[in-house]
Amino acid sequence: MPSRLSDAIKAHDAIHLHHKHLDFNSVKELPDSHDWISLDHHDQYPFSNSCSIESSLSVPVIDLKDPNAVKLVGHACRTWGVFQVKNHGIRTSLLDDIESAGRSIFSLPIQQKLKAARPPDGVSGYGMARISSFFPKHMWSEGFTIIGSPLDHARQLWPHDYNKFCNVIEEYEKEMKQLAGKLMWLMLGSLGITKEDVMWAGPNGDFKGASAALQFNSYPACPDPDRAMGLAAHTDSTLLTILHQNNTSGLQVLRERTGWVTVPPLPGTLVVNVGDLLHILSNGLYTSVLHRAVVNRTCHRLSIAYLYGPPPNVQISPLSKLVDPSHPPLYRPITWSEYLGTKAKHFNKALSSVRLCVEVG
Repeated sequence: MPSRLSDAIKAHDAIHLHHKHLDFNSVKELPDSHDWISLDHHDQYPFSNSCSIESSLSVPVIDLKDPNAVKLVGHACRTWGVFQVKNHGIRTSLLDDIESAGRSIFSLPIQQKLKAARPPDGVSGYGMARISSFFPKHMWSEGFTIIGSPLDHARQLWPHDYNKFCNVIEEYEKEMKQLAGKLMWLMLGSLGITKEDVMWAGPNGDFKGASAALQFNSYPACPDPDRAMGLAAHTDSTLLTILHQNNTSGLQVLRERTGWVTVPPLPGTLVVNVGDLLHILSNGLYTSVLHRAVVNRTCHRLSIAYLYGPPPNVQISPLSKLVDPSHPPLYRPITWSEYLGTKAKHFNKALSSVRLCVEVG
């Protein structure tokens, strides 16, 4: 994992909120600092945690062993921007291990977790949602970010017993990187893109120089879930994101003309989100999905997101094969490093801020 990604995020990070970390286990009533129901801006994306969506409408579930997987993945990227995959090759035991690693972090006393707190000028470690600075209310969640080696923070959390945690992280990241590369070619293959069309994929097309971060998210049981928000609506600043969630629902995606649709946890599946950079790469053909996390009154929810992107300083722009006189490039070239800066400044308006002015007619 190149340190350059860490440097890019650090250089462009949004202003952190300096507030006392909430000890969720000791809170019996929702504090005003976490009460979202009164916010005026929520009307743009209906806030209600209950979804009045037809049960027949659901995020696609794709078997990666299906002979039509390329076509199915492409259709899901165009129409949803998100899908679930099964037969993905990640061992169930490894998913259990990474989930256990997440629980081992968030079950620690707050004083212990703060020993690995993300510093104001840092990227990795324990802390609140990075997008918190864009909202007047706090989110009912806590996170732990890993970029590069987790060794230093693991030693702070478990001074005498950190090797198991580090070994699980290392194996998980290795397996996720391989899966992300496979998914990239399924996604790009549906657009007719080959290895020769993506120079930064490397001579073997294995995306060896790709960058990634691992994000653990914890959503504790909430005394008033209808007034709280686990993670506010956002798109990912990635090519793609691979998400493992435990058996508690909470992830929701916004579908145009439909509203919020819950992505239920299904045994043996992983969720795949199209990120902003893949939206740019596909010249807008693939949808960067707006998603959020709601919370539960009785159950704790845990998710682990693998955030996958190009080398930080590679120029990302609409692929030339997807551009012609009838389909001009919709976005200007931008590196992941530069885009993180744009996202830190403009948040969910970042994509539109790098869109080129194209005349219609």
